Amino acid sequence: MENADVFLGLHDFLERMRQPSASDFVKSIKSFIVSFSNNAPDPERDGASVQEFFAKMEGAFRAHPLWSGCSEEELESAGEGLEKYVMTKLYSRVYASLADDVKIDEQLSDKMALIQQFIRPENLDIKPNFQNESSWLLAQKELLKINMYKAPRDKLVCLLGCCKVISNLLLNASIASNENSPGADEFLPVLIYVIIKANPPQLHSNLLYIQRYRGQSRLTGEAAYFFTNILSAESFISNIDANSLSMEETEFEKNMESARALLSGLSTDVESSSNKSNLDERVARNSELVETSSQASNSGTEPAVRPNSPESKPSTEGPHVKYQSTVMEVSTLSDLESKGAAMLLNDHTRKQAFRDYPYLFAQVGDLTFNDVEELLNQYQHVVFKYVSLSKGLSLRSSSPSSSSSEMHSHHNPESFKEPEDVRDVTSNDESAGETHTMIDGPDGTSLFGEENVGSGLMQDKVVLPQHEGNDTTSLS
Repeated sequence: MENADVFLGLHDFLERMRQPSASDFVKSIKSFIVSFSNNAPDPERDGASVQEFFAKMEGAFRAHPLWSGCSEEELESAGEGLEKYVMTKLYSRVYASLADDVKIDEQLSDKMALIQQFIRPENLDIKPNFQNESSWLLAQKELLKINMYKAPRDKLVCLLGCCKVISNLLLNASIASNENSPGADEFLPVLIYVIIKANPPQLHSNLLYIQRYRGQSRLTGEAAYFFTNILSAESFISNIDANSLSMEETEFEKNMESARALLSGLSTDVESSSNKSNLDERVARNSELVETSSQASNSGTEPAVRPNSPESKPSTEGPHVKYQSTVMEVSTLSDLESKGAAMLLNDHTRKQAFRDYPYLFAQVGDLTFNDVEELLNQYQHVVFKYVSLSKGLSLRSSSPSSSSSEMHSHHNPESFKEPEDVRDVTSNDESAGETHTMIDGPDGTSLFGEENVGSGLMQDKVVLPQHEGNDTTSLS
């Protein structure tokens, strides 16, 4: 089932839940969410509880007049809508809920950050005719979308998208070289290589989340096969050593040390650049304030500080301090660049920040003619973003909220516009004692309240009028 179909399925599910005859379903769903949220995290118990609730509700759907005469596809769609709704509500409560899982995420990401510095396809015994690193970037891009979504199915679709790109590339390569169709022995090494190169944040937690909360009846067939391969790839990467990469032990350790030195050197260089830039900026700013003070005195203009104000009292500090308190500090472009560079020292943040620019680390030989259009689009977005930021800082006229919204809407290459039938529904949840807002995202993602998609993409909203007779028993 495609994303559009699932989106329509969720919409249909919510529409049915607004019917008066669905009030018992609505109460059961809200009651489950509230009681579940009040319990302390216990992944094994939580997973079993959610799976049991889904099975019970889907069985009740089949026997209810609301779905009388519906096809199996429509009933399946209702189950998908239920899963998306419930798990998006519970996402912050169940995702990466244990410190141990978070620690494993960090360790795995750190290891991949090192290994990706020196690993080559031949280290995983990938045959030359199956090597296609430029096209593998497409698989990496699919994989890196996983943290944009909250519903288990949507995360799984990202993993399957990655696997299908690899599978198709291998199949085409085998046809071109007149070889037999590739199997698991050819597929798994390429998958491992792609995962290492992509280094998706929180891979371990994402896989656990899908295992625990994706409907078990739906994790079958091709989805189950590819998901099992990804679990195997994660296990391989976690335990990777010299033998795993067909290397001598001394060569492996040397490469790991070189990678550590490289990443450490990047950290040192950025910190040094940041400190120097901040120092130069402070000196320039203070000089400007002193000059402003001098000009005001010589011209006889009214000083920026009123005579009776506390700031006008004598001080043993330099003259720039007196005026600095009345000047609204606005970060310069240099400040923002330095701050951002320092933030990129975090390996997890760096990989996530660059996920929209897969060509950043590509070599000239990796690029093809088909890459030109995407490169040009990315270049235009980056230039527009940088120039807009520069202008905004120099004019100092736009509010932070408006400029932030405009920046997202104009230059985020991954931003989507919602279709016309996207709904924004708000209702008071009396049973939970809070107000929920439901936004159906353009990709089928259902976002609720303050919980937003992991990517931080801005979303347009279209208000859906409430049906007459609806009350707070409806889902929102």
